[in-house]
Amino acid sequence: MTGAPAGEARSGPAGRRSRWARPLPRALHPGAWWLWALGLAVAASRTTNPVLLALLVAAAGCVVVLRRTDAPWALSFRMYLLFGAVIVVMRIAFRVVFGGGRGDTVLVTLPEIPLPEAAAGIRLLGPVAAEEVLGGFYDGLQLAAMVVCVGAANALANPKRMLKAMPGALYEVGTSVVVALTVAPQLVENVQRVRRARRLRGGAEKGRRALRGIVVPVLEDALNRSLALAAAMACRGYGRTGGVPARARLAVGALVIGGLLGIAAGLYGLLDSSTPRYLGLPLLLAGVAVGVAGFALGGRRVRRSSYRPDRWRAGELLTAASGPVAAVLMSLSARTDPAGLYPSLSPLSWPVVSPLPLLAVLTGLLPALLSPPPPAPAAPPDRPGHPETPEKPPRRAGPAPARSPKEAAA
Repeated sequence: MTGAPAGEARSGPAGRRSRWARPLPRALHPGAWWLWALGLAVAASRTTNPVLLALLVAAAGCVVVLRRTDAPWALSFRMYLLFGAVIVVMRIAFRVVFGGGRGDTVLVTLPEIPLPEAAAGIRLLGPVAAEEVLGGFYDGLQLAAMVVCVGAANALANPKRMLKAMPGALYEVGTSVVVALTVAPQLVENVQRVRRARRLRGGAEKGRRALRGIVVPVLEDALNRSLALAAAMACRGYGRTGGVPARARLAVGALVIGGLLGIAAGLYGLLDSSTPRYLGLPLLLAGVAVGVAGFALGGRRVRRSSYRPDRWRAGELLTAASGPVAAVLMSLSARTDPAGLYPSLSPLSWPVVSPLPLLAVLTGLLPALLSPPPPAPAAPPDRPGHPETPEKPPRRAGPAPARSPKEAAA
């Protein structure tokens, strides 16, 4: 009895399962990454529990490490982590300098600086209480977690593809936003390039001299890139109004700006539990409706073609849904168990993690498993073993060169 051929075994049910279990490497839609990151940021804004915030930062970092590419903007995540650490330190220092003595557990007493009567209620230095230090740490960690979530989106989403996916009504505005979002990754790339060049040249300067030698080339390169981008945009006709009447442009602008203001106010109402109910979800839905109407009206008058538009597949849908689901789970936990999301400072208590917020964090980690892996970086053509590198044919042993009569006589 002979076994089945290898091709038939691969095309069987087991082969189909392995094919579906491992999606092909491809770049994910940038909008999916932004929806995921904004959902994690909303989830971080719903708690001051340091354990949950640290888990959210770890989840965002894990997704970035597993799904980022070798593009220049993917190198900016470390900068956002450093920026988050600076935020935490500054919040703690602010609490220590300005009224850090509100609490029963005094850690240290600093010399207090007297202030005039006009600054009554403000105190500089003095006793430092543990409650104030922990309060500053919790607030700074919350803001740092939100910044890291936005940095994860910047490290994962391709800004050029995001510009291609923008609606027609926001195409020119989207160009400015994309340029603004790519400033930080470009600066990080320029700093690394200049430092690498200085090391190759044997530069041993440190301190202010090294800073002067790095800042000037980085700013010069950023200015040159900005001028080149502006010239390229002008050559392609960006900023033109065409034959659109002034009334139509005014109506589209009013609808879009009104919708964006409504969305901003609605998000503020959702994030702040002390606001009235009509400032939350109703205002957010109204802003979305007005904004969509403005996009639709403006998109009809802007004709723009796109080459190979990005499509939303299963990986994009799962990634985009994981962030909002994590935010919803954290909001439900804020209603059912607020003590677990906001640890008590008076009296001091250890932070406790309940199952529902932990499930929200695990939901935010799903893109690391469900999204397709990024495409592998292409090897340079001159690298040995590359498919595009032509292999040199082996040398054939030719006839021996003829010897002179003197060599033959010898």
